[in-house]
Parts: sequence; C-alpha cells; structure tokens
Amino acid sequence: MLVQLAIRDYAIVDKLDLELGGGMTAITGETGAGKSILLGALSLCLGERADAGSIRHGCEQADLSARFDIAALPEAQAWLESRELSSDDCLLRRVVTAGGRSKAWINGQPATISDLKALGEHLIEIHGQHAHQALLREETHLRLLDDFAGHANKVRELAILYRRWQEKNRRLKQLTEDGDELQARCQLLRYQVEELDQLALAAEEVKALESEQETLAHAEETLQEAQFARQCCDSDDGGALTLLNQAVNHLAPLPGSDRGILADVLAMLGDARIQAEEAVRELARFADTTELDPERLAWVDERLSEAHRIARKHHVMPEELHELHQKLHRELAGFEGGEQDLEALAEEVETLREEWRRQAKTISTARRKAAVRLAKEVQNQLTFLALGKAQFEVAVKERSQPAPDGLDSVQFLISTNPGQPPRPLAKVASGGELSRISLAIQVVAASHSTIPSLVFDEVDVGISGATAEIVGQLLRRLGSDGQVMTVTHLPQVAAQAHQHLHIEKQAERNATSTRMALLDEAGRVSELARMLGGIKLSERTLAHAREMLDASQHAHH
Repeated sequence: MLVQLAIRDYAIVDKLDLELGGGMTAITGETGAGKSILLGALSLCLGERADAGSIRHGCEQADLSARFDIAALPEAQAWLESRELSSDDCLLRRVVTAGGRSKAWINGQPATISDLKALGEHLIEIHGQHAHQALLREETHLRLLDDFAGHANKVRELAILYRRWQEKNRRLKQLTEDGDELQARCQLLRYQVEELDQLALAAEEVKALESEQETLAHAEETLQEAQFARQCCDSDDGGALTLLNQAVNHLAPLPGSDRGILADVLAMLGDARIQAEEAVRELARFADTTELDPERLAWVDERLSEAHRIARKHHVMPEELHELHQKLHRELAGFEGGEQDLEALAEEVETLREEWRRQAKTISTARRKAAVRLAKEVQNQLTFLALGKAQFEVAVKERSQPAPDGLDSVQFLISTNPGQPPRPLAKVASGGELSRISLAIQVVAASHSTIPSLVFDEVDVGISGATAEIVGQLLRRLGSDGQVMTVTHLPQVAAQAHQHLHIEKQAERNATSTRMALLDEAGRVSELARMLGGIKLSERTLAHAREMLDASQHAHH
C-alpha cells in the first residue's frame, strides 16, 4: 500500500508531502489544477520515462519518492530479499535533472530504471484514463483474460519454449538448404584433422625441436672446441693449471708471503687453480656425454620440415599448428554430432513442437473455462452499471498460425440491444457505453489482482447521474480490502470515498504552484458543492452536497 508520496520541484509543485491510507481516496480539483501531477510523480517513481521539461521552472532537479507498506505483498518482499534490499517497507526515489539525466534508488541503494519497473509491478496498478481505448485492441483482450485466469507465468514459459522451437527450426532449415556446402566443409575438415592427427604435434614442440636441431647440427664443432678448451686448462706444455702451479711455487718461498700483498695474491692464485680444476672436470663430463647423432638430426629436420609444410597450407606459423589442430577438431566434432546432425536436430525440433502444442492446448483449455467466468462477472458488473440488457461474451478462437502466447485469439464481444448478436466492442459500443464496459472489465480484473493498491485515472468519463453513484460504490468496494485512488470529476463518485484529496492551483508573486491536501468533512462538503454547482456556492448546493456525502458514507455503515 502506498503510504507516503513526497514531491520536490516537479511541474508546478515546489514541495509536497502526502500521507495516504487504505480504502478509497478520491482525487479532485478544477481542470488544469494539476491532478495529473500526482499520478505523473508516482509513475516516475515506478520507472516511467523522465522528461526534463517536467522540472519546476528555475530549478535544477526534481526529487520524487514513494513509500510503500509491503507487509501484505510477499512477492515484493521476495524481490527485495533476492537483491539484499529487504526492509519493513519499500522506498522508491527518483531524481531528474534539468539536463535530462535521471537517477534512481530503492531503499537507499542505487537502482536502474528497469529495477523500478520490475518492482513497481508488485506494488501498484495504474488504470489510465485511456484504458477504454486499449480495450479496442484484441491483444489487450488476451492479456486481460490471462491475468484473470492467473496463468500469466505459464504463458511466459510458453513463449520461451516457442522461441526455442523457432530457433531450432530456423537452424534446421538453414542446414538443410546449405547441405552440399556443409558436406564439403565437413569432408575438408576430416582431411585436415587426419593430417594433423598424423603429425600429432604437441604444444611447444616446435620450439623444442628447433632448439634440439640447433644443438645436433653443431655437435661436432661444439665437441672440438670443448676439447681445445680442456687442453688450454690442463696440458703439460703450458696449460693454465701448469702455469698457475709454477706461479704459486715461485711466490710461496718469498719472504712475507704469509702476509700483506703476497699473501692475498697467493690466495687468489689458489682460488683460480681450484676453478680451473673444476672447469677441466666439467669439460671432461661434457665431452663424455656429447654424442654425434646424425640419424636423430635427420629425424628432427624432417619433422620440422613437415610442420612448416602444413603450416604454410593453413597460413599459420608452425608454433600455431597445435592450437589450430584443436580448433579444427572441435569444429569437426560439431559437424559429426550435436546440431549439425540433421537427423538429431529434426528430432529435437519435433520434440519442441509437440511440447509447445501440449502446453498451448492446456492453456487454451484453461482460457476457455476462464472466458466463461470472466464474461459472467463482467455481465454482473454491467447490470450493476445500468447495462443489464447488454450481452457480453469472451470469444476464444484458434489461430491459423501458432504464436508465442499460444493457439488462441481472444475477442471481447458486446450486444447493447436485445436481439442483436454480440459484435466486437469497437463496432458496437458508443462512447458512454464503452466507458461503462471498460470500467466493468477493469473492476473485475482488479478484483482478481494480487496487488491491493489500485489507481484509476478518470475511468468514469462519459458517466453521469445514478450510474456515477454506482461507479463510486464499485470503487469503494474495491478499496474496502486494499487501497484505491481515483481521479474523478463526478461528485457522486467522490462522495463514496473514505477520504478526499483536493488539488488546487495557486498564483503568488508571478509564480504558480499546486497545493494538495486531504479534506475534512466541511472541506469535502464544499468541494462536492463546487463539483455540483460551480464557483458560486448557494445554500441549496451546499445542502445537496452535505446530503450526498452523508448518504454515501452512511450507506456503508
């Protein structure tokens, strides 16, 4: 239930805070006073498109917020909990800047406009003043029947299944039409994958082969040079070790060789001798382990040559062949199984089609049963609205072609004259009749809604007299167990409300603003009198207004 609406610098409102309660609230005011501002601000909080032109003149931004009591709205609670936004109530806030930018918050946390819309669907329903025009479109009839039947979720699931079926069917047609081309591609892939399978090149193998080729190709030269280096270090006729030993033998006997510079030099020569001996041992080990292997070299050369040849065919570098092999193997697997298998795909298409038809027939049966109940309830409301001689029907017919929402087309039919067969609303109903028919349908739809907060924007257009009083009784009845807000020009409707919100335009110092306030009993009498008799209120008009209010309120006690 909407419990508070705060408006700052929106349209001609500078500052407004409204506290709202349950039951039926009538919203009235002179034409142009700004009744649409209230619904406009609420719609923005619910995610409607923002317009920078709606910001109050001279202000930088409009700030709007709506607070809802969600104690009786488990779906709204679940939506908030799934996003870790749960709270005892729900606060929607929207800020629109003069530059056209918009920001939104839910319970103080930043949110997207789509979030506002999604959550708003669980909080409140707004029936616009042009709702009767929507009733002239058959797609509206189908949606209303599904909402009434309570299987809107099943219809959405059916639409998802339909899209899967159509997507697979399009794929099947494409594969069938491109069969020759795909078969040629598959044959090429088999040849390419088989060639790469035979090569069986491992990841990073090209780099390893190139390194090994370099080593094997220079093995003889490397071995000769290693042997020469070993002789330089250790030979009897002038090797490094022999010369180091001679140097040590000449310096060691000298006076002072155990201290100072000579001692340091002898230590360095000793270290050099140790390093030279280690180098000789390593060179000997290297020479012992290095082998000349022309056969291995020939094999490496041949394998690298084959890798380069295949790489040139595929226009890739040799080191990219392993990844290419994996990619072509996956593509071939896709052709040989899965969706590329025409027979398997055809079976899948048929399975989806049959499942769609099964679910569509179930929904169709439910629609036909619900159509009878909907027609009966609307017929009862029409009788209440002084259209008792009218005959209302909900026709459910099978479409010639399947559609996402099922097998059915739905059409609301009406006959307002006895003896005449029911015909489509657009071809039969007059303006006044259409308003009453529209209201009857909306009342029935609202009575089956799980959302207790409803807004009706001038749905009583074209209605007057005793029928207007009946309309007010209908709206009050809807508000008895929830919350109904209705914008109305009819005193008979406003008199039925539990509370009355009055909107008026005021001009002060070259500035225009809108004032909104809940009326007390005296204020309600004055406003009803204005709606009955105009600006100048006579005692007779006031007495009539007081009598109308008393009669309307006492009738429900």
